[in-house]
Amino acid sequence: MKKYYVFVALIALTAPAVTLNAQGGRGGGGRGGAPVANVPAPTSPVTGNAASGKALYATYGCYACHGYNGETGARAFVGRWGNLATEQGFVTFLRGRANVAPLAPSTSMPSFSDTALSDKQAKDIYAYIRTFKSTAPELKDIPTLNAIVDAAKQEKK
Repeated sequence: MKKYYVFVALIALTAPAVTLNAQGGRGGGGRGGAPVANVPAPTSPVTGNAASGKALYATYGCYACHGYNGETGARAFVGRWGNLATEQGFVTFLRGRANVAPLAPSTSMPSFSDTALSDKQAKDIYAYIRTFKSTAPELKDIPTLNAIVDAAKQEKK
């Protein structure tokens, strides 16, 4: 019976980490697909103003899906940069979906035409999100999780 409780505790503690990792999906965020390895932030040039971008990130409600640090929420992107690899790629992503209406939308992200969000504003938001850094520890660096795994591996009498 003790093995059962150790197993349940292990599942309960690892499920959130597995869920967060799986949110990356294919192509930099979203639901579904195989987990994507955590990759370093892009190093491409940034021309926007991060301080202005922070205010715009809040005003346009980006945090609702991406969290306040890009690591949480339904569409986390830190470590799964996808369309955020370059500033121009980010602006193109926003415009391509807003200016060309596909029959079946590829994401549930709102559309942002150049009249709804200027290029300068989009670049400011991009500058702000490029300041985000991953704070998630490696699974091997979580002592409680490792203790539970070790306990589960031990043969009980």
